[in-house]
Amino acid sequence: MTTLYEPAYAKLNLILDVLGKREDGYHDLKSVMQTISLRDDVEIDIGTGEGWRLLCDKDWIPCDETNLAWKAARVYFNTIKKDPDGLEIRITKRIPSEAGLGGGSADAAAVLRALNRHYDYPLSIAALAELGALVGSDVPFCVMGGTAVVEGRGERLRKLPDMPDCIFVICKPEFSASTPALFAKLDEQTIGKRPDHKAMEKAILNGDLSGVAQNLWNVFDPVVTQEHLELNYIKSIFNSYGSAGQQMTGSGSAVFCIVGEFEFAAVICQMLKENYPQVFIAKPVSI
Repeated sequence: MTTLYEPAYAKLNLILDVLGKREDGYHDLKSVMQTISLRDDVEIDIGTGEGWRLLCDKDWIPCDETNLAWKAARVYFNTIKKDPDGLEIRITKRIPSEAGLGGGSADAAAVLRALNRHYDYPLSIAALAELGALVGSDVPFCVMGGTAVVEGRGERLRKLPDMPDCIFVICKPEFSASTPALFAKLDEQTIGKRPDHKAMEKAILNGDLSGVAQNLWNVFDPVVTQEHLELNYIKSIFNSYGSAGQQMTGSGSAVFCIVGEFEFAAVICQMLKENYPQVFIAKPVSI
């Protein structure tokens, strides 16, 4: 039996735009995504001689074939046409669920990376990302990590230089937002403000942290904030204690800010912890 270890990094959407509904019922998106140091840990035992099993330290996470990590393992072994002779996946969760941070996708991507390394890299990162698209929309990016433009359903990736070093503070309020309901709302209205993709890419290419922070935008943010005004309260705390820019990630409900100094991040955490237990400090990472 062999045990593999792999970190599963959360993602943030620095910008997120919904371009329209496709014929297949999905939506075309355009985003700039960033992996961050907030992570789950994934361990995989290969060759247990028993059936497949998935364990997680959080009881609300499904531990059967509906889990994206399980699906990723199944897709991988079907593709390379090997039998692991028994498999156990163990996930230690730190990334909040239903937050827009890609926790389940990160776990699936970690499984794909770990298995590919174990079998001496039969698949390129691009091919592994293509496999990830069969599992979930955010999985291809989570396979590649770093900073990237993500388009289509999430399957089209273009790597960018690493974003400037900074500190993120992420706050996950108690409520969660329904992604299908949010897409339906966007379909019924005109999107008033869209992100400036060129400005964001330019800021990243120039290593301009202020430009990155000033160009954060997510078309879901105002839709969710309209129903959950506490997001404005969280952002006001960010703003009052040194944030250079803030917004919601994904379809929510987590919001994040960018700060340049750890001292600012620590104060923001202290101000939010009383009302919001799930507050995290993270940095950008490349995989």
